[in-house]
Amino acid sequence: MTRTLVLGGARSGKSAYAERLAADSGKEVVYIATATAGDNEMAARIAHHRAGRPAEWTTVEEPLALGNQLLRWSSPDRVIMVDCLTLWLSNLLFSGGADYPEVGEITLPALFHEQQDMLASALTKCASDIVMVSNEVGLGIMPMGAVSRCFLDEQGRLNQAVASICDRVVFVAAGLPLALKGQLC
Repeated sequence: MTRTLVLGGARSGKSAYAERLAADSGKEVVYIATATAGDNEMAARIAHHRAGRPAEWTTVEEPLALGNQLLRWSSPDRVIMVDCLTLWLSNLLFSGGADYPEVGEITLPALFHEQQDMLASALTKCASDIVMVSNEVGLGIMPMGAVSRCFLDEQGRLNQAVASICDRVVFVAAGLPLALKGQLC
């Protein structure tokens, strides 16, 4: 079982790199998509991603219960690809109609902590190889809004927690992978 986290900015090539890792494994691929189509533009993005995946890959759409899906599809004969942890985090932050103030202390939904704990547990128990994609959002300036700062903080914490569990962490920029932990494949 190999756990790989692929990080990068928007349009960095991280998903394409992760898909190559999954395809090159020679194993059955289960692709867990975390995006939800809240508008036409996002629906078009999802359709574009879906059309680019091999037909023999199993696609599972799961916006919240990611850890449960990792365990459900767990098998040594599979590689599970998750695209992406950033959208999953956003889904959790706004689950249950959570409303965030522009100023003041932000209280995260209970589901947020529950699902993050479940993911960490599933990553250690899953019998499959796992390749996860996540955005590195902490390389820019500090955003002005409280919600944006909360998201930035939680994305950084999530990436650190997942990276600590993973055997391999790769940063992709301009389509070029750089090993941060472990070896490139």
